[in-house]
Amino acid sequence: MVGDQWIDLLDPTKEELDKALPPDVHDRAIEQLLKPAQHEDEPRPRLESHGDYVLGVFLVVIAVREEDTVFYQEVDFVMTRDRLLTVRKTPPGRPPYDPSVARAACREHENVAKVVYHLVDDIAERFLDLVDNLNDEIDELEEKVEEWDSERIRGRISQLRHDLLHIRRTLAPTRDAIRQVIDNRIEFEGEEVFTREIELDFGDAYDKLLRAADGLDLSRDLVAGVRDYHQAKVANDQNEVMKRLAVLATVFLPLAFLTGFFGQNFTYLVSSIEVPQWTFWVLGVGLEIAAAIGLFILIKVRRWL
Repeated sequence: MVGDQWIDLLDPTKEELDKALPPDVHDRAIEQLLKPAQHEDEPRPRLESHGDYVLGVFLVVIAVREEDTVFYQEVDFVMTRDRLLTVRKTPPGRPPYDPSVARAACREHENVAKVVYHLVDDIAERFLDLVDNLNDEIDELEEKVEEWDSERIRGRISQLRHDLLHIRRTLAPTRDAIRQVIDNRIEFEGEEVFTREIELDFGDAYDKLLRAADGLDLSRDLVAGVRDYHQAKVANDQNEVMKRLAVLATVFLPLAFLTGFFGQNFTYLVSSIEVPQWTFWVLGVGLEIAAAIGLFILIKVRRWL
């Protein structure tokens, strides 16, 4: 029965762990199993063969779209020839890993290596789901570029790039650990446990992790595209502002010139050419208005504004 083969502990004490562990487990392995859940991409996922048992350390990355956050669930296991012990650790303020999907996939009278495959396969599936969730978040961000302010967009882009970096640091060693089973580098002493059929099953999980890694590369490119689009939008907005300022400066340039010109000594000019003084003022103001209107019409015709 699967229930007899698979013992699952959630945040166990040392006494609970000692009762469930097989004999002669290394102290470093016990220390790892008892260590509380750490942050981000620690500890590093791995598989270790210790003769009569195999130690596994895995991290499951969960994206919470409603909060725009990512957190990590740790699940460790000790596998013997006839039993699997999993130790799930509760991340601070978050739910622990739920192995119900992997348990439901197990069938009666399956060997322990097959049970471990179901666990690993569920972890690989969750990485694929994670990539889909990240791509949905990136699509949402791209749609909000026109609505959100620049500071919020830059912050979200930076957060996504940070998350993608740490997810890759978790996914890559997870993929490498599964590869060890396929390459027959993880095995027990004596009779083979990871048979050719089991190795092929692990190959399916490995393929899912490869697809997830390719998906992360695509996600990184999508984030870069959103960043470039945002930078282009900011540059275009700045160009629009500068264009308007240039138009205003151009409109007022002849006004400044004419004002300076007619700011000369008109009393002397009027007395010299003997014309009414109001003539200069009427002509001056008329020329200013005509010059401003003419320039504005020229700018509109040229589509500079």
